[in-house]
Amino acid sequence: MSDFIWFLIVLAAIGFVSYKRYALQTSLGIVGATLLVGTIAGPIGFFSWLLFALVAVPLSYEPIRKDILSTKLLAFYKSVSPEMSQTEQEAIDAGTVWWDGDLFSGKPEWQKLHAIAQPRLTAEEQAFLDGPCNEVCTMVDDWQVNHVDADLPDEVWAYLKKHKFFAMIIEKKYGGLAFSAYAQSRVLQKLAGVNAVLSSTVGVPNSLGPGELLQHYGTAEQQDYYLPRLAVGDEIPCFALTSPEAGSDAGAIPDQGIVKKGMFNGEEVLGMSLTFNKRYITLAPVATVVGLAFKLYDPDGLLGDQEDLGITCALIPRDTEGLKIGRRHFPLNVPFHNGPLQGEDMFVPLSYIIGGEKMAGKGWRMLMECLSVGRCITLPSSAAGGAKQLALATGAYARIRRQFRLPIGQMEGVEEMLGRIGGNAYLMDAVTSFSTAGVDLGQKPSVISAICKYHLTEKMRTAVNDSMDIHGGKGICLGPNNYLGRAYQGTPISITVEGANILTRNMMIFGQGAMRCHPYVLDEIYAAQIEDKQEQLEAFDKAVWGHIGFAMSNTIRSLWFTISGNLASSTPFNDSTNRYYRALQGYSSNLALLTDISMGVLGGSLKRRERLSARLGDVLSHLYLGSAVLKRYDEQGRLQEDLPFVHWAMQDSLHQIDVAIDDFIRNFPVKPVGWVLRALVQPFGIRFDKPSDKLEHKIAHILQNPCSARSRLGDGQYLERVEGSLFGDLEQTLENMIKVEPIFDKICKALSEKLPMTQLDLLADKALAANIISEDDAKLMRETEAGRLRTINVDDFDPQELLAATSKKVKKPAAKKRAPKKAA
Repeated sequence: MSDFIWFLIVLAAIGFVSYKRYALQTSLGIVGATLLVGTIAGPIGFFSWLLFALVAVPLSYEPIRKDILSTKLLAFYKSVSPEMSQTEQEAIDAGTVWWDGDLFSGKPEWQKLHAIAQPRLTAEEQAFLDGPCNEVCTMVDDWQVNHVDADLPDEVWAYLKKHKFFAMIIEKKYGGLAFSAYAQSRVLQKLAGVNAVLSSTVGVPNSLGPGELLQHYGTAEQQDYYLPRLAVGDEIPCFALTSPEAGSDAGAIPDQGIVKKGMFNGEEVLGMSLTFNKRYITLAPVATVVGLAFKLYDPDGLLGDQEDLGITCALIPRDTEGLKIGRRHFPLNVPFHNGPLQGEDMFVPLSYIIGGEKMAGKGWRMLMECLSVGRCITLPSSAAGGAKQLALATGAYARIRRQFRLPIGQMEGVEEMLGRIGGNAYLMDAVTSFSTAGVDLGQKPSVISAICKYHLTEKMRTAVNDSMDIHGGKGICLGPNNYLGRAYQGTPISITVEGANILTRNMMIFGQGAMRCHPYVLDEIYAAQIEDKQEQLEAFDKAVWGHIGFAMSNTIRSLWFTISGNLASSTPFNDSTNRYYRALQGYSSNLALLTDISMGVLGGSLKRRERLSARLGDVLSHLYLGSAVLKRYDEQGRLQEDLPFVHWAMQDSLHQIDVAIDDFIRNFPVKPVGWVLRALVQPFGIRFDKPSDKLEHKIAHILQNPCSARSRLGDGQYLERVEGSLFGDLEQTLENMIKVEPIFDKICKALSEKLPMTQLDLLADKALAANIISEDDAKLMRETEAGRLRTINVDDFDPQELLAATSKKVKKPAAKKRAPKKAA
């Protein structure tokens, strides 16, 4: 063989061992054996062996590798690594790594993904959804809650308490329901599809708040007192973290407590003087117990030598002297209870600290651990429930509403939006199911929770905007028959709360993901912090050479993906989804490679280049979203009729990954490195196009026609055919319209006229008189016309009804007393 061919064979051997990630000694053995065969065959000579020895000996001989190479690398690492604040450290330590770790590995294990148990409801949880959950949806009038009362009715508050809606996370031994995270998600999806005030009121006590914190960190005395009362609604909780000067930067709260002695209930006790100013606190106006976050200081050393103890969480009863509470914010016309809290030099005993005195200063870690769970459930589930409800409602409306003598859902511009709504709704439900399955397995997935919060609330924004465009005037005119306007108004709230989406995308997803999910970065950080020099070097040596081998592997894997599209890679299923598994595997390698090169070239400055970080976060996010879609498709039996949703969701996610990589490379600040990255990762441009018109046409057809795929998409939503249910009425009218269409065509044919599909009641009378249709057909046409008019008509008002000062007087002469205030 020629020298060049043997050169390629040796390169192939190196690439093979790198791709397979063999251990160092195994890899050197395979490459050495290849060189030996080449030497026997003739072309491999002294120079090749010299190069091999220059690499193999330093790597294999520990005194050279560790004492010389690793020592120099450690010194360099310390010089370029950014400082990590205590709050950053606690945030990283608080969460766990789950499937996001596999996605960062460059080699996700698909069998592991599909081996994760599908979440299922218990009989008790299903009964709750079918019974109390359905019933409370029936009790809520969206217009009355939002426009007239700015609150849930007294009877709804009482019902929520009686049936323990506020106790889904509380253990049974305290009187709670102890529902799974998956069950909580399904409850919130159903409630969110009906009324945002209802879902917020139920969601917050079951997310980050006193109940969650007490169960994990409270003293036995605190648990025994508060948890049974929270379970039955005798206490309404809220949690106060955000301050005017510290929103997304919650670790910078200026609110403080000073350890001191003072009088409390007639006795001198060791306590805290609290001064705070909080805002945006959900349920604060009606709360009877406040979870309060503040920075605790001990200037007189009453608790020990440390003055700055750190963020601390305490429980403050509503009737505590000095607590200012009760006023309300008015967030975008969605009147869930939300308001400010203040206190100045308010003295409370140390026993009010959640967990007691020993938990002073431990509040940030407590919050991060609980937030990583809560953010996986509340906002993502509410967004998914809203999107599912909109998908069905908008599909029905598009079939019922006609312009130019055809359903508007047949217009291509409307089909595009219906396709996007349906595809996103399928993906969002897949993500909530997968993520809550992780929580139920004991995970505290901080990175995944940030992905869920950001992407699902943004997709809800897209869905409600598309839905509003399709509904047109029907959507913008508020009133008792408008099921869309308040969702449109309130969507920015979910974008803003629990970490603004700008912060979440630009700083959290990749910022924490690179630390938590990368298999070596955190080990390197921890190794560099070890005080014992020998132990430090041992740990760093292991981490850094593992990292170097990892980077080499992902370089080869990325190059192979670029060349072959991973066509030779095995996939768990040999059907139309196999290309998605191969693509996700390739993009996983791309992510790991781009991350390593970025950190190596930019060092600590990468932390400040938020837009680059955001794009890498987008790659990680869409890898996760796509994984959830593939898992859902498999769990539901790989049904062919669901494939339009699967294809749309996967193609959209893969296209978004492509766009993020392209933007990252184009904006990489070191241009020569960017050119190399382009050659390795994306030399031929964007690989995946956006979903096609044909695919979105299929989804639009599904949304406008009752079928099993449509039913699965809307599974669990409130669609009861009862009086007052706007969504149930839409579904019934859709079914009636489809039944009437052939009858209408029969009439047009008999009359030899091409009639508009309006005034169906009058047309029914005419056709019945001409013996064209039966009485049953005429009855169906009259019923359909009534439903059609309810669907397309909008509300109007006497001017006085719209005045804020008179609306309650017009609708409700007597002011009502809220149930939570009675409890207070």
